[in-house]
Amino acid sequence: MVGKGDGGKDLGARPMEVVLSGLGGCSAIDVMLILKQSRQSVSNCEIEITANRADTIPKVFTDIQIHYILTGIDMDSKKVDRAVKLSMEKYCSVTRMLEPTVRITADFEIVNE
Repeated sequence: MVGKGDGGKDLGARPMEVVLSGLGGCSAIDVMLILKQSRQSVSNCEIEITANRADTIPKVFTDIQIHYILTGIDMDSKKVDRAVKLSMEKYCSVTRMLEPTVRITADFEIVNE
C-alpha cells in the first residue's frame, strides 16, 4: 500500500514490511516443525523482527535481526538453537534469498508454560 506521504491512505503494509513478514512466517514454520520433530513441547512461536535500511535509494535492507519467543514445557535450549540455525542456514527460502546482500542474525528466548 502507498503511504500518506505518497498519496495513499496508509491502510496496509508497505512492500518492505511484507518482505519482513514473509521472512518471519517462513522461518516460524520451519522452527515449529523442527521442534515438533525433535519432540519438544512447543505451543507458540512469536517473532520480533527489526531491520535497518540503507540511507540512499534504493533503500534496501542492510541488516535484519530476528528474535524468536518460543513458549512450551521443558524445552531444550540446544534443540531450540539447532532449530533456529537450521531454519536460517538451510530451510527458510526467504532467508536464503536475502542473505547474499543482507546481514541476518537471530536469537531466541524460551518461555516456560
